[in-house]
Amino acid sequence: MTIETRPPQPATTALSRDYPDGFAADAAYVATLPDLQNGPASGIRGARAEIQHVGIANFRLPVRFHAREGGELTLETAVTGSVSLEANKRGINMSRIIRSFYKHAETSFSFDVIGAVLDSYETDLGSFDARLQMRLRYPMLRRSLRSGLEGWQYYDVALEMIRERGRAQRIVHLDYVYSSTCPCSLELAEHARETRGQLATPHAQRSVARVSVELVGAGRLWFEDLVALCNRAIPTETQVMVKREDEQAFAELNGANPVFVEDAVRLLCAELEAEPRVGDFRVIASHQESLHSHDAVSILTRGETFRQTSYDPRLFDTLRHVG
Repeated sequence: MTIETRPPQPATTALSRDYPDGFAADAAYVATLPDLQNGPASGIRGARAEIQHVGIANFRLPVRFHAREGGELTLETAVTGSVSLEANKRGINMSRIIRSFYKHAETSFSFDVIGAVLDSYETDLGSFDARLQMRLRYPMLRRSLRSGLEGWQYYDVALEMIRERGRAQRIVHLDYVYSSTCPCSLELAEHARETRGQLATPHAQRSVARVSVELVGAGRLWFEDLVALCNRAIPTETQVMVKREDEQAFAELNGANPVFVEDAVRLLCAELEAEPRVGDFRVIASHQESLHSHDAVSILTRGETFRQTSYDPRLFDTLRHVG
């Protein structure tokens, strides 16, 4: 019979299980802490390849925004920040991205502020490219069609600044929610009324257009300006406060503005092309059909910024409005 024996194990010091409230990490102690992110290239796992984006997503804090008509709003904002990573560097210090943003968090939002944050990213992290995106829900007081009631409409907005190879781009994304009455269904319903005296209603549905625009020039494009642009293109925006006269007015407004999903992106395209503060743009529309068990969708782009051959497989799943 063979008896297995283990080599003698080194003695271990018993570890404390109590949190050391009184311990202070002075500079000398901090200097001894391991820093694997900034370790040598020999520690890289996998391909020694450049990474286009690495950072943090969805850290939240209150940010102050100016309203077009004056005053400020403090809104919860989700921030995503990323930088490029050279092929011979192992990693980045993620917390520095957050700290860089917090240096400017008390300043009211502007793209100049975002630019200063990206400057900090590039300096603190030694990166050549950087990107920052801020997502929020922006409230606007909207008046009903006939009764004069007012209510708050909330718009999903994202602001983005990209610093790539020395070139900076400013981008705004807006989700615009509207009602789309099918032109074909409207004509068929009217045909049934006129030829057979048959009551019929055209199908209409809540729809979402995601409008993404590159800002150009010195003029400021306010959130309110972009909403107004969308409203000119597609006036059937969903309503906040509604009495009977408003509901009737909305039915009439839909009847006067039937729209296929192809019409929606083209109508928005016409308005965006006429706006001098907008450069490249993309419009994605989703009509969440009440007739079909699927959605009708369309994408229209102008310029290289948003041109795409492939799109995210779950892209259209994100075009859902939550009231």
